Amino acid sequence: MKICTIVGARPQFIKAAALSRVLRKEHIEILIHTGQHYDANMSDIFFEELQIPKPDYNLGISGGGHGKMTGEMLIKIEEVLIKEKPDMVVLYGDTNSTLAGAIAAVKLHIPICHVEAGNRLGTLSNPEEVNRILTDKVSAFLFCCVESAVEFLKAEGQTKNVYLVGDPMYDAFCFYRGRLNEYKSNINAFDFDNEKITIPENYYYLTCHRPENESEDKLFEILSAMNSLEYKTIYPVHPRNKEKIYSICKKNNFKNIILTLPVSYLTSIYLVSNCTKVVTDSGGVQREAFFAKKQCVTVFNYIAWPETMAGNCNQLASPQKDDILAKLNVKPEWKNSYEPFGDGKACEKIVSIINSVG
Repeated sequence: MKICTIVGARPQFIKAAALSRVLRKEHIEILIHTGQHYDANMSDIFFEELQIPKPDYNLGISGGGHGKMTGEMLIKIEEVLIKEKPDMVVLYGDTNSTLAGAIAAVKLHIPICHVEAGNRLGTLSNPEEVNRILTDKVSAFLFCCVESAVEFLKAEGQTKNVYLVGDPMYDAFCFYRGRLNEYKSNINAFDFDNEKITIPENYYYLTCHRPENESEDKLFEILSAMNSLEYKTIYPVHPRNKEKIYSICKKNNFKNIILTLPVSYLTSIYLVSNCTKVVTDSGGVQREAFFAKKQCVTVFNYIAWPETMAGNCNQLASPQKDDILAKLNVKPEWKNSYEPFGDGKACEKIVSIINSVG
């Protein structure tokens, strides 16, 4: 079959790296990059180091409000789909790229495979929740990473063509973590002046990029918590927050925080795998912390991945210094037999199902 895969953000590049490697053994894949993540450190480097095939189309759409971005993507994706006439469209997760791809495909009567379907936060105030729900509603095949996603879909009346396959993010984590020694020279972090940083022996790992945590007051509380810890914190900063974060750290003399440019996927999983603990607001990083068996505190109001919360391995915290520190002091309980994200072969299962219905 000819299959169009649509990606736009770094978590989707990681999943596409895992699935495309299996999919292209049996099918023709046309890769469409919307351009949603356009910064070289958040896009180009992922394609290079993960050896993802170069996109057949790069639409170059980024910035602006949700409506503007989604609308422009919809127009250009539709043009590509009309030209390519694929048998199927593969979408990942919950970005504006996902929603635009879903609307374009369903109106052209092209079956949609939604990878990472069914996850729910329980609030429409989160734009990604809206994207995921709408994409689920128009998808022909729903591939779920975890059991809770299957149950959410069931509660909404969706039971047809719902498959529990495991998490392609876990596939990617297992594949690339096992090859970190091969890529040792690629494990780099750079400061804002593009100078290479020496990674300390002991450190915490922080990622913080959600709009919900972007106010100066919240960022101050989060950074104040990290600055007070016994080890330094490595914090790759999202480009849109760079000036604000730098200003807060300089003004408050937060010398225990190492600010870096965005890091590559290999560097990120190295940092997760070797840190003391993780603090994040990212759905992807909290899962990677769980995969690496690292205690995680997620600064967010909603549980994105309930499976990670078992045994306090991951805990929610408000953007308050005292709450973050209190949660970091809770001892987690790991169960080696607990593997809610599958066996690292989700992509093989997805392709097998595609083959059976194609």
